[in-house]
Amino acid sequence: MTSTTEFATGSFAETPEFGKNLDRLAEVAVHAGLGLAPGQQLVMTATLDALPLARRITEHAYKAGASLVTTLFTDEQSALLRYRYAPNASFDAAPSWLYDGLAEAFRSGAARLAIAGNDPSLLSKEDPEKVSRANRAISKAYRPAMELITRHAINWTIVACATPAWAKAMFPDLPQDEAQARLWKAIFAASRADQTDPVAAWKQHDANLHARASRLNEKRYAALHFRGPGTDLRVGLADDHLWLGGGTTAGNGRYCIPNMPTEEVFTTPHKDRVEGRVTSTKPLSHQGTMIEEISVRFHDGRIVEAQAARGNEVLQRMIETDEGARRLGEVALVPHSSPIASSGLLFLNTLFDENAASHIALGQAYSTCVKDGDHLTPEQLAARGANDSLIHVDWMIGSNRIDVDGVSATGNLEPLMRAGEWV
Repeated sequence: MTSTTEFATGSFAETPEFGKNLDRLAEVAVHAGLGLAPGQQLVMTATLDALPLARRITEHAYKAGASLVTTLFTDEQSALLRYRYAPNASFDAAPSWLYDGLAEAFRSGAARLAIAGNDPSLLSKEDPEKVSRANRAISKAYRPAMELITRHAINWTIVACATPAWAKAMFPDLPQDEAQARLWKAIFAASRADQTDPVAAWKQHDANLHARASRLNEKRYAALHFRGPGTDLRVGLADDHLWLGGGTTAGNGRYCIPNMPTEEVFTTPHKDRVEGRVTSTKPLSHQGTMIEEISVRFHDGRIVEAQAARGNEVLQRMIETDEGARRLGEVALVPHSSPIASSGLLFLNTLFDENAASHIALGQAYSTCVKDGDHLTPEQLAARGANDSLIHVDWMIGSNRIDVDGVSATGNLEPLMRAGEWV
């Protein structure tokens, strides 16, 4: 016998195996991803379509001792109504009271969990200027809360839910239920929720990522050099940079794995030491708009040329957000043989696609990727090369046709990746 879990746009058949995997996903989100402490509050964000997973996570959070779980749900169709009917001035507004409340919750010790699964093309037919203005307003209002996240002052994580719109975007030729079932299967596999003991599997994977980051920290490369079709890019690394991978101990003492899934090791580039041209290897879904075939040229760390075959106007407005939006805040290495890349799926979701390929991020740097960064002032971080911006947007530049060299302080090259794989 099967039961059904109701979704916003119909029903999705829930088999006993599906229910077990969904429960395991909630378990790893709370115990492996979030590292929730007994007595700690949790603030969760999700779309209405993620309600079944949100409820499971809430159950596991309370079983883990959470004092209070507060979930903020959003409705994507209501977001579209704003673009249909709201006055022009609306797009420069954001609910500052809400984001101030989030920042206060985090300062008071709450953990943060986000359930990803938005429609990748939700706003693709809307006015790019209005989309840009709305995103900028949100970024400004969210800045105090986001700084606590980028500094890892709190324990936080992101997991995914197979929503109908996302599934349809990935598998447009399949019936809705079949598309959603296939996406759920991919999420469970990538999140290790389909394994007998997913928490133990995450602990082993976490240890492997830490070992890789430790080896890179021993090398103390001054730069990375990416080469491949449309790409010849030298990324200088920040002074006193640190490579990270897997989980981290937050400022509140809780150990968390921020992204589930994760396959990357990453660090902070030097905002003034990036040179050359780079071409994206996967589409980028940014705030409900698809941006494809991105090609940019850097000089003295700054984008001086940028274009995209699709979504170019959105790209241009994104890099005009502020001065830091034209500079790098992250560089990450991911082998082409990662489980997500090996699945052969294009997820149209950065949480997954960034873990299928090496990538860079425009905008805000993570202070935790600089030695003692959590104790440095913004001016001190900038002096070491860490970038500052309202945005942090990852896009993929790796593939099985990309080579990466580590560049020593004396300029010597050492092979790191060949054809997308670790040497």
